[in-house]
Amino acid sequence: MSTAVIGLGNPLLTDDGVGLALLEALRRDTWTDVELVDGGTWGLSLLPVLADHGQVLVLDAVKAGNEPGTVVRGRGADVPRLYRYPLSPHQIDLTEVLAAAEMVGGLPAEMEVIGVEPGSTDGPCLELTDRVAAAVPSALDEARRVLRDWGHTRATASATSPAGP
Repeated sequence: MSTAVIGLGNPLLTDDGVGLALLEALRRDTWTDVELVDGGTWGLSLLPVLADHGQVLVLDAVKAGNEPGTVVRGRGADVPRLYRYPLSPHQIDLTEVLAAAEMVGGLPAEMEVIGVEPGSTDGPCLELTDRVAAAVPSALDEARRVLRDWGHTRATASATSPAGP
């Protein structure tokens, strides 16, 4: 089954860039048989990515009502619920993309989100807040766990996890 990891967010809006920071860390890991997609704020342009992969992992800032820096994980039917309180326009688009994919039968068989509760999405600022930056290693561990559970391996191991985009 083919796998894609989609990093979402706008790195100009402080913590909204955490999904892209996580994606870049996974890119340095050199995962086997995983397509890494910088989804930025693509919106409906992500529909083919969902349709073309049986497993999709989304990395993003997720406003779920927790303390900033809290790592949030959701799968399957929980994914759309994580985006009830969008913090930026791309998240409204992701909800629409998921609904459109479901209507045309293009949802992946397995889908998970690893998110980090943002502290600030004000911009322009290219750096994550301290609490979100501190959560990056834990979120990265969760993302790696998902990929390993899906049967993927790392070609090389990264010595450290970056804290910023």
